[in-house]
Amino acid sequence: MAAYPDFLVTVPTQGDGRDPLRRDRGEWRPRRPLPPFVTDLRPGAFGPFDHLAQIGRAAETAAIGGALVPFDPAGEESLVVAAGLLRQSRHLRVVAGFHPGVAAPVYAAKFSASLQRFTDNRLGWQLDVDLDPAVARSQGDFLRGADRYARAEEFLTVAKGVWHEEGYTYEGRFYQVLAGGFQAPNSGLPFPRVYLTGTSPEALALSARHADVHLFTADQDVETGVGELAAQSAREGRPVEYGLRLPVLARDDDDEAWAEARRLWDLAGGAGEGLPDPDPRTRLWGGFDRIAGSGPFGLVGSYETVAAGLRGYLDRGVTSFVLDARPHIEETYRLGERLLPLFAKEIEHAH
Repeated sequence: MAAYPDFLVTVPTQGDGRDPLRRDRGEWRPRRPLPPFVTDLRPGAFGPFDHLAQIGRAAETAAIGGALVPFDPAGEESLVVAAGLLRQSRHLRVVAGFHPGVAAPVYAAKFSASLQRFTDNRLGWQLDVDLDPAVARSQGDFLRGADRYARAEEFLTVAKGVWHEEGYTYEGRFYQVLAGGFQAPNSGLPFPRVYLTGTSPEALALSARHADVHLFTADQDVETGVGELAAQSAREGRPVEYGLRLPVLARDDDDEAWAEARRLWDLAGGAGEGLPDPDPRTRLWGGFDRIAGSGPFGLVGSYETVAAGLRGYLDRGVTSFVLDARPHIEETYRLGERLLPLFAKEIEHAH
């Protein structure tokens, strides 16, 4: 497996902004009232999707390979956002996060086949299997424990079956199909690249059988997870790539990056509190959950410092990085123009 990095950015589904406490970009929350002298005769000219579209354009312009639209029950519908991003871009790969309980696998495969046809095969799937029980119930899903992974296994089996085989029949615990399968022009297309997550035995077993990329987070034991999944995927006779979801804050030098972290920390209610120190061993900083990252642990520092941290994961077998940096438009340009060039040799080797 080639050890080269593939970078994606995270697209926010609950608004965005420079202030961690305000998410009014994308019209997610009401904006501050404009002064009376500001007028606009074009009401509705800038809609909720326009901000998300700008993030997609920033990623494509800055030569970032893809974007992840995470599943978020309280946010915009990720599949709709993903379809819009694919429509307004030419090269950007878009991974849509969704929960297996939101649709039948045949329907999910059908709309994905159309998206693949319309967008030159740039769609990916991230299945969120093990939701918080309260969130799952709010989505109408009352399965628990190992049954969630059993259903996800059937979901992917059926989706791939109707995708690749005409006259496909399947009878399982959760889904049944009789003489299904796609015909031209929806047949013969590449199946969406599948991203899965988790570190439980059930999660790793599912990835060994179905994932193209398994995404870890920085608070997990990535090295152990990679080793366990590598052994399982070898037994299944299929390769799995390893990825990482990671918040980052990068600037020209370390002092500037930490000054920005301090500013955001204060805006988010931490004024007067000491800024947590990064872990001296991993370089990870645990304050991103306060300043609106996708998780608590991420990398802060100069572009060279952040690149060094990412290379540490490359050395452990991680090749896909889903980065989260806010506000998303500005930070996407920063990452594409200042961080990715530090991996120019590795990316060039991939092609």
